[in-house]
Amino acid sequence: MNSTPRQVLERLCVERGENFASLSRLIGRNDAYIQQFLRKGTPRQLKERERRTLARYFQIPESMLGGLPDDHDAEFGELVPVVRVAVRASAGPGAIPSEESMRPYFAFEPRWLKALTESPAAKLSVIRVEGDSMAPTLSAGDDILVDLGDGPDRLRDGIYVLRVDGALLVKRLAIHPVGRRVTVQSDNPAYGDLPDCGLDEIDCIGRVIWAARKIA
Repeated sequence: MNSTPRQVLERLCVERGENFASLSRLIGRNDAYIQQFLRKGTPRQLKERERRTLARYFQIPESMLGGLPDDHDAEFGELVPVVRVAVRASAGPGAIPSEESMRPYFAFEPRWLKALTESPAAKLSVIRVEGDSMAPTLSAGDDILVDLGDGPDRLRDGIYVLRVDGALLVKRLAIHPVGRRVTVQSDNPAYGDLPDCGLDEIDCIGRVIWAARKIA
C-alpha cells in the first residue's frame, strides 16, 4: 500500500531530524502549520507552492507529497526516485545517525526495481555503509538499498539494517530453526558474532536488497 503525503512528510521529518515549526516558516506559514497538517489533517492537502518548496528542500519528487504523476514523469522520466537518507549504517562498532552535507536521491528503472521488491518507493531508502565488519560483502562507502517494508514481520536469513542503542548497524541475521532466536553475524571473520539473540532484542529497520560501490 502506497504511503500518503502526510506519512511521507512525517517519515522524512523523523529520519532527518527536521523541526515542524522550521518547515512551517520555510513555506511562509505560522509555526503550527505543518504539525496541524500532519496530526489534524488541516489543511486537507498542501498548496502547490508549499508542496514544491518542501519537495525541493527534501530533494524528492512532488508526487510523493501529493503532486500529479505528470510532475513525476516530467522530472524523472520513466525512473522511480528513492530518497537517500542522511544517515549512515555502521558495519563496525556502530554509527549514530548524523547529517550529511548532501541529500541526493537515486532513481531506478521501474521493472528492475519491481523485480527486487514489491514495496513502493516511499518504503525504500538508500543508506551509506561505514566500517568493514561486513567485508567482503559490503565495504565502507557502499550505498545500500534498504526495504523498510521488509522487516520484522517477514524476518528470514539475510542482511538487515538494525537499530541498537540509537546507532544503525548493518549485519547478517541467521534465523534459528527452533524458537524465536537469531544470530547476528559479521561477514568479516575478524569480527565476532552475537549468537542466540531474542527477536525482542533486535530492532529491525529493513532488509538490504541491493548495494552499489565504487570500484578502485
